[in-house]
Formats: sequence, structure tokens, C-alpha cells
Amino acid sequence: MTTEPGLGPTPRGPHFLSPSLLSAPPPAAPAVVNRRWPLMVAGGFAVLALAAGAGGAAGYVAGRDAPTAAAAVRDALPADLVTAAAQARPGVVSVRVGNGSGSGFAFDGQGHVVTNNHVVAAGGPITVVDADGRRLTATLVGTDPGNDIAVLRVDPPANLPALPLAAPGTTRVGEPVLAVGSPLGLSGTVTAGIISALDRPVRLGDGDNRRTAVQTDASINPGNSGGPLINAQGEVIGVNTAIATLEGGGNIGIGFAVPVDRARQVATDLINRG
Repeated sequence: MTTEPGLGPTPRGPHFLSPSLLSAPPPAAPAVVNRRWPLMVAGGFAVLALAAGAGGAAGYVAGRDAPTAAAAVRDALPADLVTAAAQARPGVVSVRVGNGSGSGFAFDGQGHVVTNNHVVAAGGPITVVDADGRRLTATLVGTDPGNDIAVLRVDPPANLPALPLAAPGTTRVGEPVLAVGSPLGLSGTVTAGIISALDRPVRLGDGDNRRTAVQTDASINPGNSGGPLINAQGEVIGVNTAIATLEGGGNIGIGFAVPVDRARQVATDLINRG
């Protein structure tokens, strides 16, 4: 993510396109495309890879009397999500590469951090900033552009607490989830939603890299790319990667994450090869 005077943060990253969107009829009028925010529009929709991207909020507001609207939101948020957020945040970092930024999370106790490939693709010195504001130098262990996964290493490990990974096959449609990361540079941001779909086919990158992704309505914005999508037990169920958006831009509650099973395998392979 870069910042231009007066314009605010601008995401960068590869195309992330749904095959079903590609087959839709073209929009009535040609779209104006900001080349600093790569996208392709089809049928009025676009799916954007966010070189910094996920965040937002879902309500969980119950129909109960409360002194204020804020209290209603607070009281309606499940206690297990509050606990999950508190457990996850210390292991989530901001990733800064040159003029770009994204998010990541501690993968193990050896200083390895998982993020998106498109966060680090531009190259340059890498710094991660932890929940306490410590700026830590990181090196690139390896990347897998086809799955949009990269692994960094912080030396020394700096006691970043590794986030637990969900067991294979345990993610369910409709379960509550949290996206954790640094949307628009706001580190430690937590946003809530549900799992909207599993095994959603998407095309990652500019090539024909067709993959399945976890779909969520947790709001995702530039800055959270590479951050974790976690369940109510605080376990990582995906790596936030992209959102769908209307032609005019903005989040419409359709986000995508690399499933944790694939992310785990890719990260492990990159570490073993590194």
C-alpha cells in the first residue's frame, strides 16, 4: 500500500478474479481503472487483491434494550469472539516493504511470519511491526505466487506468539469469524463477520492460477492482506487476500482468504526449502 499526498492509502497487488465474474456480460460503459489499484471489471463487479488488505465490521446486534447503541453492540458481541481477538492480536504484525504495507501473523516459534506474496512482490527491505510497536527486521524465506503466500523470518524470533491453526475440515459456513490486521495502516484492527462460502473458485494472479478460497463478509480493506481470518476459538482458518467490489470501488461484504490447509502446507514447504 502506498500513500500519495492528499489521496490516502492506495493498494497494489495482482489481479484476483472469480471465473464466474469473468463470464458475466460486460458493463454498459467502460470502467475507469486506477492503475495503482489493479482490477478488472465484469458485470459491474471486480475482485481486488489488496497489497494491504482486510478489515471491516459485522454487527451481531441483538434485539435487546440497551442504554446506548454502543452498549448494544458491545453486549451483543459473543464473549468467545472477544477472547479470540485478545488471543490473536499479539501474534499479528504489520508488514512494511518499501513504500507498501500489509499484514502477517506468526506461524511458529522460530520467527516465521506468513503473509501474502503480493505484499512483498515489489521487493525492498522488509520490516514487521508487532502489537507493542516494535519494529523488527525480517528476511524473505520464500514465496508461492500461485497461492499468494510468502514466508518471512524475524531474527531473532522476538517472542512473537504463534497463532494456532484450525484442524482440516473444521470450518463451517455460517460460523462467526474475525479478520485481524492493519487496514489503511490501522494496526491491530479486528473486524467481524461469518463464513459465507467454502471452496469458492477464484483465479489468483495474472495467469490461469485457479484456486478455491474461503469467502467471508468480514469487511476487508487495503492493509489487511496477509493477515489471519480466525474463528471463535482463535484459530487461523484462512489468510486474507482479496475482496470483491462494485465498479465504483469499496467493500461490499465479499472477501476471500486462502484456506488454512493450503496456507499451512505452502508455508511449511517454503520453510523446509529455505
